[in-house]
Amino acid sequence: MVQVMQHDGTMDFPLGQSATKGGAIRPLAERMRPHSLNEVIGQDHLLGNGCLLPKLIRENRVGNLIFAGPPGTGKTSLATVIAMEGSCKLLKVNAVTSNVAELRETLKLAKYHGAETCYLFVDEIHRFNKSQQDLLLPDIESGEVRLIGATTHNPRYYVIDPLLSRSHLFSLKSLDEEIIEQALHFCLTDRARGLGDRQCSAEEGTLASLALFAGGDMRRAYNLLETIVEGLPEGATIGEEQIALFAGERGVRYDRDEDEHYDTASALIKSMRGNDPDAAIYWLAKMLAGGEDPRFIARRLVIFASEDVGLADSRALLMADAAFRACETIGLPECELNLAHATLFLATCPKSNSVTLAIGEAKRALRERPAQSVPPSVRDRHGRNREDREEGEEGYLYSHEFPENISGQEYLEKPLTLYRPKTSGAESAISERLDKWKSLRRSAQKSSPL
Repeated sequence: MVQVMQHDGTMDFPLGQSATKGGAIRPLAERMRPHSLNEVIGQDHLLGNGCLLPKLIRENRVGNLIFAGPPGTGKTSLATVIAMEGSCKLLKVNAVTSNVAELRETLKLAKYHGAETCYLFVDEIHRFNKSQQDLLLPDIESGEVRLIGATTHNPRYYVIDPLLSRSHLFSLKSLDEEIIEQALHFCLTDRARGLGDRQCSAEEGTLASLALFAGGDMRRAYNLLETIVEGLPEGATIGEEQIALFAGERGVRYDRDEDEHYDTASALIKSMRGNDPDAAIYWLAKMLAGGEDPRFIARRLVIFASEDVGLADSRALLMADAAFRACETIGLPECELNLAHATLFLATCPKSNSVTLAIGEAKRALRERPAQSVPPSVRDRHGRNREDREEGEEGYLYSHEFPENISGQEYLEKPLTLYRPKTSGAESAISERLDKWKSLRRSAQKSSPL
């Protein structure tokens, strides 16, 4: 039996005993945690046949580990099973609530027990700042402490490199609906840890709907089932009407400071860039359902309008800016319509990245070549240095005095080609116009006495 200890060294409730603790019933999700490696559900890419990790776990030859994955995918459960299979203690620290003093004390306790018989489990390890993570390094590096870290964030961004380099990183995946459904069926009949004593059953398809609502989160699925069963009389049958009560409260996995935030924003942008309005509006809806700040979305749309539509349809920038102003002045929920309007418009616009490329080429020219001075003919004639200008520098040609406003004037000391129009949308006409102007400019330069 594994003993789970808190940061202060006190022993948590041992697994495999009563469903109650101190007179209170433990949550179903806690009671249903696996007691052995064979009971761990999902994660076949890590624990399936032929995988090395199960062998290392059973032989207690696991080194430092970092488990990364969405909530409810089994990170804590797997850490607990690893300790159990190796007959080791598990000292648990939650990075959200623990401070430096508590972490030091837990490290002392871990070293006292020794790495062979003890694991230090740091939940939400990304919540530790750099100094706190640095505090772990000496003991981990020396081999006096074995670490298991768990995070819902991308550890490559939130866990310091020295700690990552001394740990094996494993990514856990959201659980399939079929796996969650099977676990719920078992839970209904399990008298020892589950809800079997309630003698409830479920209509066909009901638990599948519940698994769908869980969104790959096993903990959420257990919590939903427990709430429903506890609200029904013993021996009752769970039907779709009970599931429907949660339909309007279905959770969308979307944390604004985690990977899902950036992944979904990326999907929105790439869907619009790929001219897929259906995908774009879906990702927009997910961001809004997840509680995203509409102004964040609107800012992305304004950027996109110039970055990916540009001169192919200059109305895109006006549309995106209007949506941004609507988000600021109207707010939710009404501004959802403005965001949807702009998103669909941008997704269905012709695309051109010539604006992005042009400013990039201009910046590169400034980096890689000597900076050009302003030609004398186009310098300011009304500034404070007017008296210092020589009359011989007066060579500006007023474009409006020439046919089609083309004088043949050069506006750079050394001409550059930085803007290369595409042939998408309105930019096709721009390309034709520029070609005509180049021809007229060459003709004007040949005939000019200057």
